[in-house]
Amino acid sequence: MIIAHRGASGYRPEHTRGAYELAIAMGADAVEPDIVSTRDGVLVLRHENEISGTTDVASHSRFANRRTTKTIDGKKLTGWFTEDFTWDELQSLRSRERLPKVRQANTTFNHLDGILRLSDLIAILDASDRQVGMVAEIKHATYFASIGLPLDELFAAEVKAAGWGESNRLTIECFELTVLQQIRDRGIRGDLVYLLEAAGSPADNTNTPYSAYLTDEGLAALSGKVDGISVDKRLLLHTDVAGNTLGLTDVVDRAHAAGLTVYCWTLRAENRFLGKNLQRGSSPGQFGDWLGEFQLIMASGIDGVFADHPDLAVEARARL
Repeated sequence: MIIAHRGASGYRPEHTRGAYELAIAMGADAVEPDIVSTRDGVLVLRHENEISGTTDVASHSRFANRRTTKTIDGKKLTGWFTEDFTWDELQSLRSRERLPKVRQANTTFNHLDGILRLSDLIAILDASDRQVGMVAEIKHATYFASIGLPLDELFAAEVKAAGWGESNRLTIECFELTVLQQIRDRGIRGDLVYLLEAAGSPADNTNTPYSAYLTDEGLAALSGKVDGISVDKRLLLHTDVAGNTLGLTDVVDRAHAAGLTVYCWTLRAENRFLGKNLQRGSSPGQFGDWLGEFQLIMASGIDGVFADHPDLAVEARARL
């Protein structure tokens, strides 16, 4: 399964209409939105609730006093946050490329698109001439619940209203197990996928590191709670001290043995995101041996990959 990570974010600013429509045109099987909330409970698509890196909010003088510092999931961040804006206010902002130094070509599309709501993306998918799935990532659920914006309740109401509550095209993922169970308890029938970092611990269970879930015992315990896991690709790849990619770990095989489907993130074509031996040329934004890495990961037997360049992932799959 080829899942377009925040749309075709290798070619357009992420989470924009242009990125999602291009991903569909490129043949992605599904798209992945990151979901956060506004102050008035509207679900919008942003990589983070802090939006200074992905919008032009800093250039709006009327919002200058909204700049603040917060601690989100243990990290101190300064900027502008979606939960401090109403949807009407956010509509005045324009999207821009999050990685301008690596993806300079994408800056051509800066400020052409605004912020999308979850309902806008569902409308795009429903209007497509083929069935495209959605892998919805719930962001910072514990934090949002703490400020009176329960994402499980808001998400369940939104997808039910759109007719996606029992859709076989819906998958829900999160770095926190609690909200996944809450969404299922609200009658949403999509597959549940637990996201696992290479380090750290989840915000809803800080005493248990992510690494504990990747033991055989941890995977067996997850199989009764979720349908699958999605891991940082670093957990799938053997590398040496110089940063060369050497081969595969056994994570996929062990997760499959526990009855879990397995996904990984994120496949990207640029040198900056590839092993040293797969890089070509000196520019971090130049494409390296993406085909080598993509096919190595796909050869693990993995069930799905998240890709910023969905057309390249489709090509890699076709050439296996």
